[in-house]
Amino acid sequence: MRISARADYAVRAALQLAASRDDGPMKAEAIADAQDIPHKFLESILNDMRRGGVVLSQRGGNGGYRLARPAESISIADVIRVVDGPLVSVRGVRPPELSYTGPAESLLPLWIALRSNVREILDGVSLADVAAARLPAEVSALSDSPGAWVNP
Repeated sequence: MRISARADYAVRAALQLAASRDDGPMKAEAIADAQDIPHKFLESILNDMRRGGVVLSQRGGNGGYRLARPAESISIADVIRVVDGPLVSVRGVRPPELSYTGPAESLLPLWIALRSNVREILDGVSLADVAAARLPAEVSALSDSPGAWVNP
């Protein structure tokens, strides 16, 4: 699985908004500076997030962006789906729409299992969890496993 720069920036921007939710709307420039995200790229991402119902925008001198819902009710998967589409696809196709034959036939259940696990993790972690450094125990256990930090 590959996390695009767009998805990474979107999640980081949403986390910045989650961390500053009591301070009112936050300007795109401030989010970009805080997270070292190219400002113009972030504007496009924030527009997608607004259209997808993750953030709200407010015009004017005190304007900016804020989360559309409490951080506890927005999963990391919600943010990624809004900017990148489905969490797992194969050649741009969702796994249930694929079919294989012969020795490749068992690839389909493998892709479905992969999608299920990705969903379980990313749907199970909220912006509030990450912003508070409070990952669910199952996620922490996966990241604590001996080989998790090693590139094969």
